[in-house]
Amino acid sequence: MPPGFLTWPQDATHTRRIQECVRREIRHEPLGKKMRFVAGADAAFFGEHVVGAASLFSYPGMIPLEDAHAVRQVSFPYRPGFLFFREGPDALRALGTAPDLILCDGHGIAHPEGAGLASHIGVLMKVPTIGCAKSRLVGEYEEPGGGKGQSSPLLFREKPVGAVVRTQNRVKPLFVSPGHRITLDEAVQIVLRCAIRYRIPEPLRRADILSRRIRKDLTRETHD
Repeated sequence: MPPGFLTWPQDATHTRRIQECVRREIRHEPLGKKMRFVAGADAAFFGEHVVGAASLFSYPGMIPLEDAHAVRQVSFPYRPGFLFFREGPDALRALGTAPDLILCDGHGIAHPEGAGLASHIGVLMKVPTIGCAKSRLVGEYEEPGGGKGQSSPLLFREKPVGAVVRTQNRVKPLFVSPGHRITLDEAVQIVLRCAIRYRIPEPLRRADILSRRIRKDLTRETHD
């Protein structure tokens, strides 16, 4: 991988160069081993800081095992498609047990540059990842049926880059795309397996709640 790959970008040219490197490293391949631990990663922002949160669950039992978080100053302005450079994998590295797979609140290859948040984290941490987003970033699709497990292809430039998946009956679908070292079919199956009671898969839901709670606590401290 080229020198400077892991450095934080300073301008748009640098970000695109890093994304090109990531895109070349992405592997579309079946999971090579049985999974025991799945983590969800999310983030919440307050002022000039970001709270990254990670929640580790057993798989397929979906038992919560561990939470971790990290707070860092935001050094990269918000730009659509460049979420990775604001969030990063800090909280995931703080987990005591390494996950076999990571669910990211963002996109994998369903991205204008073919390398979204999930792909970056997967390549950087050398672990299978899935992008699981609440809204579409790129592509065209037909609305899937209303029942849990129904899905439709997400096509970008006439190629499949993900799936639009109904994780519960009569809820808004999620936009699922492989990040790294996993197939699209596997990604959809795992997201459905992790979405036990709610629209959002349990590891992501817990990470979201954790990041918001810590942000609230930190915001309260700054005003005390």
